[in-house]
Amino acid sequence: MKKYTCTVCQWVYDPEIGDPEQGIEPGTPFESLPEDWVCPLCGVGKDEFEVTEE
Repeated sequence: MKKYTCTVCQWVYDPEIGDPEQGIEPGTPFESLPEDWVCPLCGVGKDEFEVTEE
């Protein structure tokens, strides 16, 4: 699964980890995050994330 990086603060969403603080289970792909999910660091929406090149 692809990782996504916030273009504002550079926080990385790793689907293998999820976002437990916001109730997102490990193994949740970025595309499956709720539309109202926001970056846990800076609070921007999913539209401010880009695929991380590895």
